[in-house]
Order: sequence, then structure tokens, then C-alpha cells
Amino acid sequence: MTNPTEQTTVLPGQPASALDLDAYFARIGYTGPRTPTLATLQAIITHHTQTIPFENLNPYFRLPVKLDIAALQNKMVHSQRGGFCFEQNGLLRQVLLALGYQSKPLGARVMWGRPPSYMPPRTHMVQLLTLEGQPYMVDVGFGGMTPTGVLRLEPNTVQATPHEPFRFIPEDEEYILEALVGASWRALYRFDLTEQQPVDYELSNFWVCHHPDSHFISGISAARVEPGRRYALRDNQFTIHHTGGSSEERRLTTVAELCEVLDTTFHITLPAEVDTDQALQSLIG
Repeated sequence: MTNPTEQTTVLPGQPASALDLDAYFARIGYTGPRTPTLATLQAIITHHTQTIPFENLNPYFRLPVKLDIAALQNKMVHSQRGGFCFEQNGLLRQVLLALGYQSKPLGARVMWGRPPSYMPPRTHMVQLLTLEGQPYMVDVGFGGMTPTGVLRLEPNTVQATPHEPFRFIPEDEEYILEALVGASWRALYRFDLTEQQPVDYELSNFWVCHHPDSHFISGISAARVEPGRRYALRDNQFTIHHTGGSSEERRLTTVAELCEVLDTTFHITLPAEVDTDQALQSLIG
């Protein structure tokens, strides 16, 4: 298996200096140290996942999803919006580079809710970081099961996070990330250590925003965490998952209810350029 601590060069593209770190930290409510340590990284992950929601409203509303740093900041930092993996992890990566972390961007194949034999395209982004010579993985963009902790890339080791335990299972030249959900280990995605380039994410981003098999264009998803719980929305099904315990489910029966949950629970400001009432009506009932 490839050495996970191997260093790579910074991706070409928008420089980290274009990032407004102060605005990002104000958005997530982080006021702690900015030194590139494991403790700082965990604190940033905690604040980010509790503040910036996962959501796919742009593909569903047929609005463009741009991955340059200006677009990411405008949407997720300044416009009270969230995003999905390429947006979330793309923004976080620029933050980490600006702070002095070494980040290697990777591509993953989503296995969640699919049979083990299914081979999906690489439609997910994760990051490999090296701290004190040790490899760690961070991912703030997997939606309802986003890891809320920094995970050491150590095979077959159960690792606690603020929410569920996770582990990496090695398979040939890949790793499979699993989460302990209830009493069962469930696979999230599989990945290898091949560095991805911006064009790789552009291609995958186009697929999830336009391909007829992509659930991002047929319905909406949203997710956010708080201590001890996860909030999840799929179309008009709203769920609160209590860590290590039960789940509360509620079916939203009006567009007004749906908009209220998007606002008060997920803290999402709906885009003004879309007739959202009409666009969301098809999700009710």
C-alpha cells in the first residue's frame, strides 16, 4: 500500500492568500489559536461541522456550483449557505493551507447505502494531512455521517469522535472508512492515496450536479451536527439522530414547514434568485 505520509506539492489554482481567514473564523465562531496543531485542527472541525451545513440546494434548483475560492467564500462564508463535499472540503483545504498545514486532496467512491459489489465513480472529496510525521484524514462534507473528528489513518483501529466511532479497513491498495451506527459497522466510502487535481473535482462536481442518476438533482439533502445529535433532512423527511440512542422522525407536510426547518435547524438562507416555494412544492406529500 502507498505510504500515506508521502508529501506532495500544493495544488495549482487560487492562492490561499485570496482567502479571508478572519471572515471564515467569524462564520464558524472560532476564536482559538491558529497554529497548525492537532488540537487546532480538531477545534476547527468541531466549529465548522456545527455551523456550516451540508446541503445540495444549488443542484436541485439548477443553480451553478463553482469551486473557486471566491465562489466558495461568497456562498458559505458570506451568504449563510452550506454546500456538499467539493465545496465544504475545498473551502476547508484553503483554510488549512493558509494556516500552514500540509494537505493532500483525495477522491473517494461513496458506498453508503449501496451493496459492497457496487462500483460508483469517485464523487467525494477528502483530505490527507500530515502532522508530526503521522497521517490524518479530515472530511467535513459527507452529509448525515460526516466524521466530526480528525481520524488517524491507522488501519483496523477504532477511533472515537464527538459522535460515532470510525475505523479504516484496508483492502488491496485502498482504505474503506466505516462508522459504528447502532450495533453495526457501515461503510461510508473507499479511497486510495492518489492525489487529485482541481480538474478531477470539476469533472466529479459536474457529474453530481447534472447526471440523471445523481440524487442531488432529484431531491434535497441537508445535515448539521450539534453536541450529542445529528440533524438530517431528505426531501420532506426530517430526522434528529441522538448519538448512541434513538432517532426522532417527522414528515414535513407543507412548504412553510420545510422552509422553517431549513432556516431554524440548518441555518440556510434560501437563494433569492429561485422561486423556492414552487421548487420545493414537489417534495411535499
